[in-house]
Amino acid sequence: MARKKTKRLRYEDRVIIERMSKAGKKVADIANEIGVHRDTIYKEFTRCGATKETYSAEKAQREI
Repeated sequence: MARKKTKRLRYEDRVIIERMSKAGKKVADIANEIGVHRDTIYKEFTRCGATKETYSAEKAQREI
């Protein structure tokens, strides 16, 4: 999937992160699906204080 022109993650991106992380996918696979570097995914987890298992798209979106 080609990366969009904006630099910030959208809610739709966060839903993909949540779905794939709870399905046990690797961070690199999640990043590839969204079209960002894997560090972006790690930074998103850190920003929310979450792990792959506890990440919530809705909570992450509220914390912006």
